[in-house]
Amino acid sequence: MDLKNFTSAIAQIAEEKGISAEKVIETIEQAIAAAYKKEYGLRGQKIKAKFNSKTGEIKFWQIKLVVDETMIYSEEELEALKEKFVPSTAGRKRPGREEFSSVKEVSCVEEEAKVRFNSERHIMLEDAKKINPKIKTGEEMETVLEAKSDYGRIAAQTAKQVIMQRIREEERNTIYQEYKSKEGEIISGIVQRIESGAVFMDIGRTIGILPREEQVPGEFYKPGERLKVYIIKVEETPKGPRIFLSRAYPKIISKLFELEVPEVAAGSVQIKSIAREAGSRSKIAVSSEVDGVDPIGSMVGQRGTRVGAVILELGGEKIDIVEWSENPEEYITNSLAPAKIIEVKIQPKNKAMAIIPEDQLSLAIGKEGQNVRLAAKLTGWKIDIRSPEKAEEEEKEKKKTAGKKEKKEKKEKKPRKKNPVK
Repeated sequence: MDLKNFTSAIAQIAEEKGISAEKVIETIEQAIAAAYKKEYGLRGQKIKAKFNSKTGEIKFWQIKLVVDETMIYSEEELEALKEKFVPSTAGRKRPGREEFSSVKEVSCVEEEAKVRFNSERHIMLEDAKKINPKIKTGEEMETVLEAKSDYGRIAAQTAKQVIMQRIREEERNTIYQEYKSKEGEIISGIVQRIESGAVFMDIGRTIGILPREEQVPGEFYKPGERLKVYIIKVEETPKGPRIFLSRAYPKIISKLFELEVPEVAAGSVQIKSIAREAGSRSKIAVSSEVDGVDPIGSMVGQRGTRVGAVILELGGEKIDIVEWSENPEEYITNSLAPAKIIEVKIQPKNKAMAIIPEDQLSLAIGKEGQNVRLAAKLTGWKIDIRSPEKAEEEEKEKKKTAGKKEKKEKKEKKPRKKNPVK
């Protein structure tokens, strides 16, 4: 293969895998260095290769760490370490895995401070200064090696494995970084397969998982179906990134409205709070940040087109849009829509009583208490629903109880008459 075709192949790999051409070249350099070491190097050597993509020239260096006497183990210290960390195998078939892992961990900690001198990996400071007078301990010294172009089958196989492994690792890292930056966003995906209740979706460069608990009750997913999903979490694993998706997360609603309502995307209308029972009903509190902009009208759109598009994406889920207010009484009144409210009384311990006409009670409470439950979630207040008659009865009962309590307290505080001394 000539240089032009080789450069073209690098560009193609970079485009297919979604990684930079520089990373591909860096991977090739590591592979060539591994092949050189396999064919011509010695055990313990650290080889570096540099590939010039313009000329096709390859240069090699041997890397050695510059050390002094304080950085290397003496023979006595090495013997002491062997006795301390190497487990005894006497009287047993094989040392336990836990023992080996602990030995390895402690040894790694020790190596950070000192090293076991190896002439192929290390060079003493005094010897290094003969070559480069300005070099210091802890730095690396590069020694030019003779370039080779003839490699055996094993060395070529080693290079191939390094290239495949490094490109796979870089691809995984790129995918992880890409989707990690998209956490909290919605993306479009295609249902690929369903296994054990979990839905696996093609979301572009990888497969995302829609767990059972993040699915909307009553929704059925078919292979090939395109859906919008919310990225809730991205995890890095040895097998590659795992992207967890959701259709039930409340914030998917706000993200869908951002796509449909320009005022929300621009920030002139703000979604203050969301209460959702996925697949059934949601309530959204909105406010206008710009004078003259109707927040509810902006969300609904002309003839309900905007809210209709969101409802269609969510499979027909009902959405109530209410106006947010700093005033708790007004906010709670709005949240209980479509029911008409007579009065809202704020009580201690974050409680509120909503007084509602008799004919509006069922509407305010909703099917199985859903409307008042969502209103409580939306506002953050514990809401009690009462008819005017029931509220009046409770008020009289409270006054009666309070009167009895007051009389009792007065009676207890009244001083007793002392018996006259005879």
